[in-house]
This record gives sequence, C-alpha cells and structure tokens, in this order.
Amino acid sequence: MCQSVTKNPVMLHGADYNPEQWAHDPQIFEEDLRLMKQAKVNVMSVGIFSWAKLEPTEGVFDFEWLDEVINRLYDNGVSVFLATPTGARPTWMSEKYPEVLRVNEHRKRNLHGMRHNHCYTSPVYREKTTIMNTKLAERYSNHPAVLGWHISNEYGGDCHCDYCQQAFREWVEEKYRTLDQLNEAWWTTFWSHTYTSFTQVESPAPHGEEFVHGQNLDWKRFVTDQTLDFYRHEVKPLKAKNPDIPVTANFMELFDGLNYDRFKDDLDIVSWDSYPTWHGAKDDLTVASYTAMNHDWFRSLKDGKPFLLMESTPSLTNWQDISKLKKPGMHHLSSLQAVAHGSDSVQYFQWRKSRGSSEKFHGAVVDHVGHEHTRVFKEVTEVGHSLEALKEVVGTRIHAKVALIFDTENRWAINDSQGPRNIGVHYEETVLEHYRALHALGINVDVISEERDLSPYTLVVAPMLYMVRSGVGEKIEDYVRKGGTFVSTYWSGIVNETDLTHLGGFPGPLRTTLGIWSEEIDALSDGEYNAATTLVGNALALNGTYRIKELCDLAHTETAATLMTYDQDFYQGYPALTVNTLGEGQAYYQAARFELRFQQDFYRSLIDRLNITPAFSGELPEGVQVSKRESNEAAYIFVMNFNPTAVTVRLDQAYVELLTDETVTDNLNLAPFGVAVLKQEK
Repeated sequence: MCQSVTKNPVMLHGADYNPEQWAHDPQIFEEDLRLMKQAKVNVMSVGIFSWAKLEPTEGVFDFEWLDEVINRLYDNGVSVFLATPTGARPTWMSEKYPEVLRVNEHRKRNLHGMRHNHCYTSPVYREKTTIMNTKLAERYSNHPAVLGWHISNEYGGDCHCDYCQQAFREWVEEKYRTLDQLNEAWWTTFWSHTYTSFTQVESPAPHGEEFVHGQNLDWKRFVTDQTLDFYRHEVKPLKAKNPDIPVTANFMELFDGLNYDRFKDDLDIVSWDSYPTWHGAKDDLTVASYTAMNHDWFRSLKDGKPFLLMESTPSLTNWQDISKLKKPGMHHLSSLQAVAHGSDSVQYFQWRKSRGSSEKFHGAVVDHVGHEHTRVFKEVTEVGHSLEALKEVVGTRIHAKVALIFDTENRWAINDSQGPRNIGVHYEETVLEHYRALHALGINVDVISEERDLSPYTLVVAPMLYMVRSGVGEKIEDYVRKGGTFVSTYWSGIVNETDLTHLGGFPGPLRTTLGIWSEEIDALSDGEYNAATTLVGNALALNGTYRIKELCDLAHTETAATLMTYDQDFYQGYPALTVNTLGEGQAYYQAARFELRFQQDFYRSLIDRLNITPAFSGELPEGVQVSKRESNEAAYIFVMNFNPTAVTVRLDQAYVELLTDETVTDNLNLAPFGVAVLKQEK
C-alpha cells in the first residue's frame, strides 16, 4: 500500500474497525465488506481495545474470530494494521491483579475503567503484555494482510505507585550519580529541601512537592522514558518474530504529556490522530494553520519521511466543547491537507458507529442508519477516489529550507514557570503565529526540537527559547557563524536543562549570537498594549508602527543594530527589533510579542532577502494555503481554499491537475473548501 509500508505505492484509506462489537450479527460484517469496496477503502486498523475478546479469561485465548476478520478483509482487498490491545486491560486482570491499575498523584489507586489506566512499570502488566504480543506475533507476523503493527493506542498519562516511585528514584540516581549534583540541579537549598538520600526522592504531588521546577521537569522526562521503555517492551516479541513488519504508535495533536522526539528513532513510521475543530469559535484559516503545523511537527520527527494520518473524523467528534459537523467539502479538503503535508494515508475513527458507551455519537463512515445513502459516506467515497488519483504522490518528500523550533521540554519549562505572566505567556500560540506567517507565504516548514541538526536550513526560527540546554547555544552560534539566519524572541536563553537560570546576563548562551543583553521584562495585562515603530532605512525595509502585547523585553544592544524601537512607557526608545551580524550569518531578536500583521511583514521581507523559494510562485488569495511534495521527477503543489466562498488563483504556468486529470492554465478556480493538486514536471 503506502510506499513506507510496502513496495506497492498506493495511498492508504481506511479506519479503525471493531467488528467484535457486532459479533452477535454476522450480517453486519458482510455488509461492512460491501460498503468498504464502495468507499474505496484498502486498510483497516483492527484489534485496538480487543484484549477482553482475545483473552476472555486468564490464560484462555480466542483468536478464531480475529482470523476470520483478517482473512475476509484481505480476500476483499483490505489490508490491516494489527494493534496490540494494551490500551485497555480486561476486567478480570484488574480484579485479580489490582497492581496493574494506576495510582494518581494523590497516591490513590484508580478503580477499573477508562483507557490507559494501567501502570507501565507493573511487572504483572508487562508479563501479560509479553504473553499477548507473543501470541499475536506467532499467529499473524507472516500473514500477507498485515501491513504493520499498531502499538497500543494514544500513549499518555502517568502512574505514582510504589513501582513507579522506585523506578523514578533509580532514574534520578542514574542521571545525577551523587546527591550533591542532584541538589544543585534541583536547587533544593531553597525552602530547605535538600535531599540526604535518594530514597527520599518521589514524584511531584499536589499535597507534597510541586514547586521544584527541576523535579517537575525530570518527572515528565521519566514518564516519557518509562512510556518509551514500555513501548519497546511491547515491540520486542513482535520484532523477534518478524523484524520486517513496521511498527507505529499513534500520537496526539500538540500533546505535551510525552516528549515525542524521544520516540522517533524507535518508530518505523510516525502516525497521529487529527481532530481539528472546524467552523467553530476560531476562523477556519487559523484552524487550518494550526493543523498544518501539527502535520509538519509529526512529519519532521522522521526527517521529512511520509507519515500516516491514523485517525480523523469524517464528520464530527463527540468530545469537543462544541461538536460541529464538517460543512460540505471540508472533509475532502482537510483529508488532502494531511496528504499535502506529507501523509501517505487518510484513516478514520471509526468505520461503523458504536451503539453504546462513550463514543456512540462520535462520527464514523457508517452511521447508525447502517447504509451508504448519507452525506458523510459519499464524502468519504470522494476522498477514496482522490487518493487513488494521487498514487504517484506516495513516498514523495517535503523539502524545507526553514525550521521552526517547537520544543517539548522547553514547553514544559515555560508553562511551569512562575512569572512573568501567570495568566499565560502563550508559548503555543506564539509559535503558531510565527508558523502562520511563514505558511501564508507558501513556505514549507519543518517543526523540530532544539536538539536537532540545523545545518540543512537557511532560516531557523526559535520563538521563546526559554530553556537552552547544554550545547544548544553553541550549536546555534556555530550555525549563524557559518551563514545561517536565526530568529529568536523575548523570554529566550533564560534557564538550562534543569530550570536553573543562566547567570551573567540574559539571553545566556544566546547572548553572543543575538548581540543583546536583556535587563528586564515587562508583563502587560490582557487588553493592555504598547507599540513599536520601524527606524528609517532599517535593513529589512519595514515601514510602520505595530501593536505589541503581553511581554516587552527591555534589552540593550551590544553588537546588534536596532531596527525598531518602543513607542510608549518608560522604555520608550528601547530596541524592539534588532539584527546582529555574526560571521557569515545574521540573528534577529524580537523583544516583544508582536501582532500577526508584523510577523507577516517581517517574514515576507526576510524570505525575500534570503531568496527562499515558496511552494507556489503566484500571489495567493487570503484563505488559500499551499504545500509542495517532490519526487526526483516532479513536484506536486497542493492548493487549498479554506474559505466558505469560491476563489480564483492566478497561475504562473500550465499544470496538470491530478484530481481531474485536466490541464489548467492562467486561472485555477477553487470551490468553497476546494482543493487542487498541480503537477509540475522537473
């Protein structure tokens, strides 16, 4: 199917399938097989949350029903991602082995229920997982239907049980080696919290310690490492039987509970679950930019290799504050947006709506009515036809000359900090504004952590790089000296990897690169604004006054040149935008949170100066976004209209439009929420 899974290059189209919910009526399975053909479906994810069906009582296994499902699907042209069922344990296990259930931060053990309500450290849960996954591997690892292993489902959460406390202590001792190093890293002399034994270390708790920021960071790192260790434990028996079957674990939208960057080398394929809130409180263009940034974040984990959209909804969800239907055309558009940003699949949760329980009103391909005569089914079928038309796009890559640093550990530290704005410094929104300005120009962007290699990029943007870990400042300085262009902002270079402030003046390890010294930072209330005005003849040829909110850095230029200054308050005349030339490169510093209009003007000027080629050379109407995938022979430009009205895009040359197989010249007419894929021969 998709080139990253098999050698047969076909876009994957499918869904989570839970036939065990309908085992009482075999005719439903027969009807599903008929409907799958109509919807142009070629893959299903099966076995998710099936543990109770596969092992109804301890040590008694039933795989015959799964044999039938996989065999019949394959006979009807549908392959499978076979899941390990560890996302939820059966009731008999919770009853007999209560230690498998998680203990919350209040040190109280949970009752049976929910998903991922199990301890990744529990010896019993690990033993039962090994038994189950070994049996799955022995039975299915050579089955031709199995494209890959779907490991568990949406890993997340933590456990504070005795097993996890001991594992955390061992993790901390291995990291710091001595108590002196631990106490210095966590700055425990504050409030007389000095540790005199590693046995005193425990996880943060609301009725105990949760104000030692280094400890909070290390707990989150431990949770990531422990989850990754459990993932490796799950994969081991699968790879032992057949190492050639790829493995994936479906990630979640802008999730901060785990550092996904730590998983990238263990995953054969990155996949994620996308559920944007279209047509809601935020305009669709903002939602489109946010979703595009997520796609680029997950694609960038594997250095630009295609990823898989493992879950999406063909209509609505049941868990968002307001669960709105997708307007006509939006499902097709949002599905192809994933492909535009590097996905080789479009898959849904789920195929057929559940009759009961918490997700019975969550969107699905087959509604409760049970037939194909629905708007949603017709739109899913349209996606299936479009994916067939995009066969030659499978396996193609996105080449980005711009990187945006969005770092999970930096995010943890910023959001745990006390001051300067405890009502929110809005790291995520700020990163999105920089991304949105670049994306609106048709620029392909990689979204990476601060530890990644910077050398492939002409421009690296790092908004609010609050935590600069060891070696990162030196790497950025070397990148600029060798000719790179770097953009950073206020609230950067403040702390190290254990959340200790850098001494000697902010922005710490970035001070030489940026050529400024930050003396103070002012926090503005919601609804309070300052402004900054460009200096005449500034290097970017910017012209005008722009509004500023939330945070204003009071910085002094050292080797940097001032491009803009503040208009108001006691720091009127202080630099608001600077540029520093260092070696062969330059570093820009935005001293305050500017409005989106400024970011659009700033990056337009900077992209022009750097001669970075956009994905599309024509002028894009407001609300139209583009992304480009490339092979050695051709480029594929996705032109996407996120407006509820039709638009016309002026073309710079003739293209073949793959979805219609027609040649388009001069003007490209896009319907409301319309999309076109333009092929450009190299």
